Amino acid sequence: MKVAGIGFRKGTPLAALQAVLAAAEEQGGVVAAIATLPEKSTDPNLVALARDRHLPILAVAVAGVETPTQSARITAMHGTGSVAEAAALVAAGPGARITLARISAPGGMATAAIATSSGDLA
Repeated sequence: MKVAGIGFRKGTPLAALQAVLAAAEEQGGVVAAIATLPEKSTDPNLVALARDRHLPILAVAVAGVETPTQSARITAMHGTGSVAEAAALVAAGPGARITLARISAPGGMATAAIATSSGDLA
């Protein structure tokens, strides 16, 4: 199972979310779901992206999740080094591993990472 974790700032345009997901899938393969923070899971642009791609949005808690990359700002805000990586790992389930470390959308308003596991979605 492949899951794209997406982290993004408030007001991120749909085009930026589309671009970062497309780039992630180009590098890491097609995903079965999008994962993000609960408070971001109802963002209208993320909902539009998921609807257009026929992907479920999984709202997951990320505090305390170890990630391959680290952002001091994100650690201070969310308790993990990368929202994208942590969300992907949690949503992909037990035994998940990062198969694409976080990448940024043009303009830096969004990041995406892909985690892969052999299990069901969280």
